[in-house]
Amino acid sequence: MVAAEVVVVTDELRNSYDVVVVGGGAAGLNGALMLARSRRSVVVIDAGAPRNAPAAGVHGLLAQDGRAPAELLEQGRAEVRQYGGSVVSGEVATVAGQDAGFVVTLADGRLVRARRLLVTTGLVDELPEVPGLRQRWGRDVLHCPYCHGWEVRDRAIGVLAGGPMSVHQALLFRQLSADVIFFPHTRPEPTAEEAEQLAARGIAVVPGEVASLETAGDRITGLRLGDGSLVEREVVTVAPRMVARAGFLTDLGLCPAEHPMGEYIPTDRTGRTEVPGVWAAGNVTELSAQVGAAAAAGALAGAQINLDLVTEDTRLAVVAFRDPFSPEREARVAELVMGDRRHGL
Repeated sequence: MVAAEVVVVTDELRNSYDVVVVGGGAAGLNGALMLARSRRSVVVIDAGAPRNAPAAGVHGLLAQDGRAPAELLEQGRAEVRQYGGSVVSGEVATVAGQDAGFVVTLADGRLVRARRLLVTTGLVDELPEVPGLRQRWGRDVLHCPYCHGWEVRDRAIGVLAGGPMSVHQALLFRQLSADVIFFPHTRPEPTAEEAEQLAARGIAVVPGEVASLETAGDRITGLRLGDGSLVEREVVTVAPRMVARAGFLTDLGLCPAEHPMGEYIPTDRTGRTEVPGVWAAGNVTELSAQVGAAAAAGALAGAQINLDLVTEDTRLAVVAFRDPFSPEREARVAELVMGDRRHGL
């Protein structure tokens, strides 16, 4: 068996790449991994603000269950670099189309050009305006029964309504604990059908607006209602409004679309957006995706981007083959020479 080739590169931001990946989470790193293994020049621009940073571990990911999110990402960055990709710290401010490609401007003024763009910037969780809620987010204020449910099984859980899926969320957490209370908060009271479902599963409904989340030491003690009463709880779950981090795409005319759970960037099944040359993967386009699903979507998008570039490269090669003196041939030869030098060929 021949040993795998290890390509060593620096993480200094160059002037141009085949692909710029915006976002350094599971989707972005897996997309970059596929592209780097296809010998594409690729850089991941990572703002360093992963959504799951407060969580103690990643769950539901085969062979990695319970792994600390930071450890998983660090290993991912090392694997991308192993195949010649780069990971650069920075925040993308704007993206503009230019010369059949893109110019990416970072918040600190740096510029980088790309033939293709993969957006994997994830989303922002907008929580109800309840004092104390944000501070416990990702610890004992949770949203996903598949990400955190096992860890809070059999505990006293309060489900704070935050959106149209809140009753559904209460029913899911009832699978994990017999002690679940539903708080409509500022949302409408459950419909007759929903109320019957909750009652049938033994989920009490406590009306009234929640004024604050109460804690003692480093734990939740309950939810304080507007009338001053305290309902004791150990864990609070809430369905946040999920909003794609995609403001930098507006100059391309790529805007988020409304979703029952928030806003997302629409794509086809391969991650291709309506703007030619731009793909998206992970939570920025699939709001409910867990780490495994996001990574898989990034891999698929990376493969599709490579295929798109191969198609373009082949078209240019055919033009050059037919006319040895064409400007396209000169430009393509120069590009291929530079690419070969980057990969030591």
